[in-house]
Amino acid sequence: MSKSVIIDAVRSPIGLKNGPMIGIRPDDLAGQVVKGLLNRNDSVDSKMVEDVIVGCAYPEGPQGHIIGKSVGVLAGLPIESTGKVVNRFCGSSMDAAHQVSTAIESGDIDLGIAAGVEDMFSVPMGGFAPDFHPELAEQEFYIGMGETAENLANDLNISRQEQEEFAISSHKKALGAIEEGNFKNEIIPIDKYGECTVEKDDGPREPDVEKIKSLNPAFVEGGTITAATSSPISVGASAVLVASEDFASQNGLKTRAEFISRAVSGVHWDRMGMGPLPAVEKALKKANLTIDDVETIELNEAFAAQALYVIRKGGWDENKVNLNGGAIALGHPLGCSGARIITTLLNVMEQQDTNIGLATMCIGSGQGIATVIKR
Repeated sequence: MSKSVIIDAVRSPIGLKNGPMIGIRPDDLAGQVVKGLLNRNDSVDSKMVEDVIVGCAYPEGPQGHIIGKSVGVLAGLPIESTGKVVNRFCGSSMDAAHQVSTAIESGDIDLGIAAGVEDMFSVPMGGFAPDFHPELAEQEFYIGMGETAENLANDLNISRQEQEEFAISSHKKALGAIEEGNFKNEIIPIDKYGECTVEKDDGPREPDVEKIKSLNPAFVEGGTITAATSSPISVGASAVLVASEDFASQNGLKTRAEFISRAVSGVHWDRMGMGPLPAVEKALKKANLTIDDVETIELNEAFAAQALYVIRKGGWDENKVNLNGGAIALGHPLGCSGARIITTLLNVMEQQDTNIGLATMCIGSGQGIATVIKR
């Protein structure tokens, strides 16, 4: 069985409300990211790309109609290249990376692209026509994500002040990363139909501490979670180029990392934010590693309370987590985020010269997903 290796990984800038990314079709956005990925890897002939798997949490409207294939066409891939869509909500594009790497390790393909995209402004959370099953509704299966985070905050007595401090730190780390140029290697500049070129994230900003403290609870009356301690609604795309180790060697492709293990796990939907804990445990067990062996961690920050719960309950070293900031600062475009944090993880590992990295995230409906990579 051949190993699956990462040749390269990129993302778009992440756009927020009223920012310059608004108005770009998500299929165009993902197409530009995939095209940019291939353009900067000129040793890869587009004819070599056998499959494109795109993660999207709500594949409707402009991000519907088998966007995996349409993105390939927009990126200039030949008609022989195939495409599909995977939906595992927030973990969609990480699942896409798992599927591409698994297909490579099984010998089904030699080279593929795992991508992700979400425009949370053109397609709303829940999609255009949600239709809830009455039995599941009785079981509160469709509980709001903010409410699940409030449950975790209550379980570990995570205070509003602690959440605000975490959110402020996320912004400050992201601002520091921008100043140091740490995102330059992962961002593909995006052309907005000739109007402008977008090269940086909208989200990171100098925190206004007084404003943060003045905000009302966002989800539960008397709760501790506010808009400032939640990941903002956003738009973005990401892509990871994956090959078999043998194919990379035969074609002179430089590898940046290899997939060591992959895992998904289920938890109760009313505490979906704890999903990374069993998923990480499963992935580390498969890799014969412990959390202490992991040198760099990218944990998706759906909410500050959720991230703090996972870090504390898992006994993780917070100094290893999200060194360039996380989704509270950058944004969490659902289908994009899984491949985005793999991309960021890879760059942080190179910046810190570490060898073992972990990317993980919680998933609405009560799941977690985790990926372990090695340089």
